[in-house]
Amino acid sequence: MSGRLLKKVLQEHEDSKLQKHHEEEEEEDEEESGARSSINPFDLLNDGDEDPEEIDDETIAEKKNEDADHQSSVADHVQPVSKNKSKKKKKKKNKESGSNVPKAEMTLDETLEALGLNANSKQDKVQETKPNADSSKKASSRFVLEIDSKYLNLENELRRTYGSKAMRSFESESGSQGGSSSRRGGRRGVHHITKTVLVSPKENWSRWDRSFSMEFLETKDGNNYFRYTHSSSYEQAQRAFQAAQAIHDLNGVASVLIHNPYHIESLITMADYFKFVGENDMAADSIGKCLYGLERAWHPMFTPFQGNCRLEFNHDENKLFFKTLFTHMRNMDRRGCHRSALEVCKLLLSLDTSNPVGALFCVDYFALRAEEYAWLEQFSEEYRNDNSLWLFPNFSYSLAIARVYLEKMEPTSSSEATPRDTSKQSSLDLMTQALKLHPTVLNKLVEKVPLKDQAWTKILKHSYFRSDESKIPSLDHLIKIYVERNYLIWRLPDVQKLLRSAADLVIESLEQDGTEAESWLCVRLEAFSSENNQYSHLSTHDFSDSMPTLPPDNLQNFVADPRMVGGEQMAEGGGRGQHQAPPPRPRDLANRSPLAVLIESILPWANFGDGEDEIAHDAHHQPDNNG
Repeated sequence: MSGRLLKKVLQEHEDSKLQKHHEEEEEEDEEESGARSSINPFDLLNDGDEDPEEIDDETIAEKKNEDADHQSSVADHVQPVSKNKSKKKKKKKNKESGSNVPKAEMTLDETLEALGLNANSKQDKVQETKPNADSSKKASSRFVLEIDSKYLNLENELRRTYGSKAMRSFESESGSQGGSSSRRGGRRGVHHITKTVLVSPKENWSRWDRSFSMEFLETKDGNNYFRYTHSSSYEQAQRAFQAAQAIHDLNGVASVLIHNPYHIESLITMADYFKFVGENDMAADSIGKCLYGLERAWHPMFTPFQGNCRLEFNHDENKLFFKTLFTHMRNMDRRGCHRSALEVCKLLLSLDTSNPVGALFCVDYFALRAEEYAWLEQFSEEYRNDNSLWLFPNFSYSLAIARVYLEKMEPTSSSEATPRDTSKQSSLDLMTQALKLHPTVLNKLVEKVPLKDQAWTKILKHSYFRSDESKIPSLDHLIKIYVERNYLIWRLPDVQKLLRSAADLVIESLEQDGTEAESWLCVRLEAFSSENNQYSHLSTHDFSDSMPTLPPDNLQNFVADPRMVGGEQMAEGGGRGQHQAPPPRPRDLANRSPLAVLIESILPWANFGDGEDEIAHDAHHQPDNNG
């Protein structure tokens, strides 16, 4: 009996040691899992639909409950059978592995390092790029243009702005209006719509036909270069579109979309037409289809939201993506979604640094409207460009406006009194500098905003602010774009007060030093070319908020109007317009495409007639009994 008792005591002693060892291992495993959860690589797949703060709170609460249950079960010995099973399993694991915990940690770190998902990977990249000045500029430009994909969703910003209830009521109304067509489309066949980032696809959109794709070109300076490529079916649709465009046949463009629903140029043409006739929702829907098809064609290596992908504008196949993105950005702006428009503008800048569509001349506007004042200052300091950004009219004035609101936020940013950062200029100094550099902006702003105070009339009488032309074509063009894009911001009283104070200081400074005006003229001539307008490809209208309407006489630019072809020629040939063209015959709807009929019904000269007109028309052409 004494030998059995001795063996039992030794066995219990060994079991207690193993239990303590396993508890220590479990605590270390929990600590490691907590450390790894902060750099979970699957978090990168989150599309922004869920709130990360709520998820973290739930997981932390669950972990605490699990720890409490585990400790209570160990202390009270409630389930000895399960303990023995777990001990046996742990013994088997220890025997099979034959290794300790540090080895598992090494393999995890190696895996994270191989995947590039280390928590400090971004900081390591910044530190690696510090020795080289050029690489540091490129790295900073890349980081400042990193895009938060959750802000690209237009519906999310509308919900944040107007509330979920208002959005649900709007969606229900729009769904009830278009419900019949969507239900008819559902009976024809339901297909899966892949979720995209740039736009939320609708259920009634056609299936992605894979008519074009994207190919990888090369890797240069740490950036990956890509280009869109077209299939043979897309090229055939392109030839049909060009044939319809040559004769201004809108029905021909519609027939191209029937067989090729994601032909980009046809969709853009229909979007332009819908915009001119006032159908803004249909125009936005056409642009959304373009973005859906373009994003579905992305290469697996194409990750544009990280700022390391290039899609050069000089490739003809890439130009439509820039045009579609720019139009989508303007649609967001018209709906008041300035934060989403800012992200799209950042995407345009990151894809091609040569600024082909002029995104650099409206990024400051969207940053101010989205109240991203600190980011605007960071962008102006870190963005890599041939010239300093503050030399451009839009940045010289927008940085001063951003500093106004940052100065208002400084006292409330912290409870303790902190010394002010003297390295940055005040808003008054920045505005004074902007007026000295670009004085012609003031004259245009007073007229465009408009500023009706009599004090502005006195200021504009000064010789330095009298003219509204700088005699430099490229600079004058940029000033027109800036005033057309940003004039709404100058309607705020705080901004007007700052502008007036700065203008008075400029006049006072010029009266004291007469050579200062010539010095600033030399700066303008050196910064901007006086021989040619390098920004002539940018249209001022593209930066305007106004919605143009096409006069009826110019609708022939989209489709051939039968009245234009026959009616006006007969009127001109008749001498004084005595002969008028008869109204067009009602068109037959039999065996017609529904999409073509829908588009044609919007045309002002389309006449489908009603039931009585068709009966009268048939009776008029029906032979009577007398033959």
